[in-house]
Amino acid sequence: MLTNPVYDPFLILTKVYSDGAHVKQAIADTYIEEQYRSRTVKIVYGVLENDLYFDYCIRHYAPKAPKLAVRTILKISLYMLLEMEKKRYMVTDCAVDLCKKLGKSGVSGFVNAFLRRFDKNAVDEKLKGEKDGEAIALSYPVFAYEMLQKEYGSRAKAIAAARSKGVSVRFEKNAEKYENKPHSKTPFAGNYIFENFVRDEGFDKGEYTFQSVGSIAICDCVAPCESLLDCCAAPGGKSVLLAKKCGQVTAFELHAHRVELIRQYKARMGVENVTEMQKDSSLFDAEYEEKFDAVLCDAPCSGYGTISENPDIKIFRKKEDIAALEKSQSRILDAVCRYVKKGGALYYSTCSLFECENDKTVEKFVKSHADFSVEKLESPLSHEKKKYGLQFLPDAAYGAGFYVCKLRKKS
Repeated sequence: MLTNPVYDPFLILTKVYSDGAHVKQAIADTYIEEQYRSRTVKIVYGVLENDLYFDYCIRHYAPKAPKLAVRTILKISLYMLLEMEKKRYMVTDCAVDLCKKLGKSGVSGFVNAFLRRFDKNAVDEKLKGEKDGEAIALSYPVFAYEMLQKEYGSRAKAIAAARSKGVSVRFEKNAEKYENKPHSKTPFAGNYIFENFVRDEGFDKGEYTFQSVGSIAICDCVAPCESLLDCCAAPGGKSVLLAKKCGQVTAFELHAHRVELIRQYKARMGVENVTEMQKDSSLFDAEYEEKFDAVLCDAPCSGYGTISENPDIKIFRKKEDIAALEKSQSRILDAVCRYVKKGGALYYSTCSLFECENDKTVEKFVKSHADFSVEKLESPLSHEKKKYGLQFLPDAAYGAGFYVCKLRKKS
């Protein structure tokens, strides 16, 4: 029996749009027909990546905004039509059929007419005359695109248009088993980017893990030491990788369920020198004062460097959120810098593209902490050197956008 390809994506996207669920959690919490999982996930991510543009398409043909359920069906249909190049009659039939199954027969005529009349060329021609047309065409929130343009000039379009180059896999062993799959090498040992990669028993055995090339680049910048604190550690990828070159890693995490993620991660990878605990890194704890040779502060941020993997960020993250995040980043730095031993290192990192969360945050920190100074960093991954740190940009770093800076505490 044939399945309606719109149905499972509709269930997942409804959780994202209506309930505010993060896309990865929405997928995990939804029963999906397993044989069509890859198709469903592709559609869900594709719709979220193109959300702003699809909204514009719908407004162009719908004088009155359809309700959320109908908009979601139309967005799925537009993705299948434009990006998957499915036949118009097939997409239309599936969309109309789902309307009826959802008890929305009254709008099935509108959905049918919309999809039969839709003309991408007409939409794109009108979009050229829009003030924010370039941002909408790229499905990049206007405020964020303006920030990119201000900071990166003509490169902003390439940064906004960049997509992940594939699935980033870091191998601990037996990488040769997977070398027949189409892939490319990164500058980091054991890290490959695959066009497609289906998780198998090797994952559960700890032979490999999924970790972004940007995350690996940050760990590569951290020098070996005896004791390291990863102060915003979940889900644990950096803690586990850094345990290979640090004697003992302590992993702080605010939320209990995310502490459990670290515990599961280290157990799967067979790592024993990581100690995870629930702790708010923005609140200083005298027990840990000057206890660590190094502290990694991978701070909460806007996440715009990872929108290829987390396209729901473009929907949920608002301009006003960034100012609040900047304050949080400074609070955490102010607290955890006191955990660094004299002569030790403090690493600050984000998955943001914006100077206000990166170099500006570091600048505020060094101005108010005379006992710290910035040290130069190098990385084999393509980057821009900023005044204080390194900025990895998605158009040149396999789709990854990250920042890292190293500071040294005076002896």
